[in-house]
Amino acid sequence: MSEMKTIGVLTSGGDAPGMNAAIRAVVRTAISNGLKVKGIRRGYAGLLEEDIIDMTNLSVSDIIQTGGTILYTARCLEFKKEEYQKKGAEICRKHGIDGVVVIGGDGSFNGASRLAENGINTIGVPGTIDLDIACTEYTIGFDTAINTAMEAIDKLRDTSESHERCSIVEVMGRTAGHIALWTGIASGAEYILTTEEYHGDIQRVIKKIQDRRKLGKKNHIIVNAEGIGNSNEMAKLIEIATGVETRATILGHIQRGGNPTCKDRVFASAMGAKAVELLCDGRSNRVVGRRICRF
Repeated sequence: MSEMKTIGVLTSGGDAPGMNAAIRAVVRTAISNGLKVKGIRRGYAGLLEEDIIDMTNLSVSDIIQTGGTILYTARCLEFKKEEYQKKGAEICRKHGIDGVVVIGGDGSFNGASRLAENGINTIGVPGTIDLDIACTEYTIGFDTAINTAMEAIDKLRDTSESHERCSIVEVMGRTAGHIALWTGIASGAEYILTTEEYHGDIQRVIKKIQDRRKLGKKNHIIVNAEGIGNSNEMAKLIEIATGVETRATILGHIQRGGNPTCKDRVFASAMGAKAVELLCDGRSNRVVGRRICRF
């Protein structure tokens, strides 16, 4: 055991199902190792405002099954400035925080790295539905998000079939197309548009719909990634070109909510526990990653 006595934990950026499971694991693993835990509410914004609370085992009871984050989250543009990064580190020292577990995405990890540069040990836990963290093959919240989107698409296909229409379903993911790819495959979509592959060739999509229509296909599902967007405009172009009634549905933030799946709860718990272990070993400026075994 290192000289670590008190650790802080915060969630930053977009919320993701499973964050509460990670918080729970951080708190309980730390306490079982004889450490004190401080919860930093509302991310780096809360850190700068010293919105810091003591956490116990009871603080994290009955939260593993809930979505969102009990520590709340916020975006803090101020923390991009060096003076506020130093202020954040000083506030950590003021409250006796020796290390911080940061649960979030790329922006959150950038802030964690700045804290590390200012003498506060930090470990990142990847929490984002977008699966867009380069150093890990899994991020907390992804599994729940794709299941939410898949269920929504299944429901939309029912009404698309009833009305013999084309449905464009826009899913989240920022500039990454992982949610679109997974949900498109799982729902049997006729077309999947991802930021990595789609380059604006709407005529190719239109031709495929026309060809399928000639073969007797009555309904069509197109899954469109958030990074591409313009779903409503696409719907208009497709309807004009094919004569098929076309509707756009933007799923939006429902993909961030809801009870996390078993997979998200278990992986989040493992990642949160590992983050504490790394701090206890004196590690800093690291991200907990998961490598999926291949057979």
